[in-house]
Amino acid sequence: MSSFGAWVAKAFRPSRQSSPVPESRSPSRYEAYLRDTRSGVIASRPSAIREHNDEVRRVWDRTAGIAMDLIQNSGRLKGACDQIIADTVGTELTLNPQPDLSGLSYDDKERRDWISIVKKRWKMYAWNASECDFRGKLTIPQMADIGLRWWIAYGESTATIEYMAAADRLRYGITAGTKMLMVPPTRLVRETQEFAGLYQGIFHDENWRPVAYRFKTRMNGIDRTEDFAARDAEGRALVLHAFDPMDATDVRGISLLAPAFRRHIQHEILDDATLQMAVLQTIYAIALTSESPSVDAFEALEALKETGAENAAQIAKDFANYFEAQLDRASTSKINVSGDPTVSHLAPGEKLTIETAKIPGRDFLPFADSLSRDMARAMGITFGGLTMNYSQSTYSSVRMETSSLWPVVQRRRERIAAPHYQLPYESWLDEEIGQGRIPFKGGYRAFAANRDRVSWALWQGPAKPTADDLKSSKASSEKIANGTTSLAHEAGELGVDPDELFEQRLLEHNRYIDAGMRSPYDRGLPSDPAETEPSQGAA
Repeated sequence: MSSFGAWVAKAFRPSRQSSPVPESRSPSRYEAYLRDTRSGVIASRPSAIREHNDEVRRVWDRTAGIAMDLIQNSGRLKGACDQIIADTVGTELTLNPQPDLSGLSYDDKERRDWISIVKKRWKMYAWNASECDFRGKLTIPQMADIGLRWWIAYGESTATIEYMAAADRLRYGITAGTKMLMVPPTRLVRETQEFAGLYQGIFHDENWRPVAYRFKTRMNGIDRTEDFAARDAEGRALVLHAFDPMDATDVRGISLLAPAFRRHIQHEILDDATLQMAVLQTIYAIALTSESPSVDAFEALEALKETGAENAAQIAKDFANYFEAQLDRASTSKINVSGDPTVSHLAPGEKLTIETAKIPGRDFLPFADSLSRDMARAMGITFGGLTMNYSQSTYSSVRMETSSLWPVVQRRRERIAAPHYQLPYESWLDEEIGQGRIPFKGGYRAFAANRDRVSWALWQGPAKPTADDLKSSKASSEKIANGTTSLAHEAGELGVDPDELFEQRLLEHNRYIDAGMRSPYDRGLPSDPAETEPSQGAA
């Protein structure tokens, strides 16, 4: 082996010791979280850890202002808000009382009769603005709609339970004293005094349970702050504060639109820029090209004559005569671009071209749709519901889209919309039983001892949208036939009160029988699936 070969072999001989890790191999570059790209895209995005409730406190006012501005100045967002309300509550949420009357001497029939009385009286109360609203302007469903709009814009909805004195009720000619008073969330102060247990306008006890709410009220044009107790001495709720917390320590909500602000503003900028470019291209789309001489050409002719060159004067004169003839010919030509466009013969050497607008380009719709899908996902509605664009929709895509968003709708119904019904219902039922307008075994004392379990109720909203009603109905019938569901459950899925449905069917059935006619609810009719299926199989 040559001396050079021996040196190479010695220099690069593996060490008997363990091989050290190269210095360039750092955990942050290979196997750790936040492994960045060569462009440093992660490092270019600074971030800091903050508690979410502090972040809400910092940006609440700014976020609320932007959200209201966007909703009030965007037909698409206004329509999307209406769509959210329609999907969540429809025309109203229907009361379905679920009282636990065990141990209170009620049998099944008495329980059904009592529930029927409660439903009828609640319906008359909830749809009478004079009875249910402190201001006498809104029904319970209307107040729920307003609460949902507040939740979209502000991230929360607030209201108080008031009791109107007997003298005022007599003056207005109303019966119920329980009234709902909607209070805008902007009036719930953002003041924080942690040493006093006040955080973002809400007083908390030592266990962080809300005990009072500080609202900004106005009396005779003068603003003042007033504290409203969260519950009365008997534990009945007096303040409604509905919001969707993101963190366990949150005490206030944030606008539903906050994550979508950037996308919506980008979409507006894209639309405005596209429109402006299209208008400019339309204005300058007609071009007239002429070979006529410029001022420089005439100045050159004059200079030529001054040189005294042979035939220079004649050449200048002939050119002037030629151009004069062109002008005479052009004087009889006319170009008019207006509501009545006309183009006649052009002068020699002139050319008229019409350009077409190149805006929007081929990438406009895909990019605009991408922004819209991001917004729809943040707001919890379908892409078609936001844009009214169903050009690429199929039965399967619509069905999958609806199915994925339906739990979101149900969640909003239970956590945001239902409290606007449940709180006044509990207070109203307490008063109705206390005043003897709704009978209760054992009287008010028995009800007060079991208030929570007697006041429990479910609130049913509109049915789940379907892409094909026939297929959905067949699926429902199949589930009933194989015993995997019940009529009450399927009726609830359609937004129908099963008890009211039963009573209506029984009433109509007896009416047909009493009139000597065959009831459409009798078994064995051609429309009865139980009878038609065997005959089809036999055939």
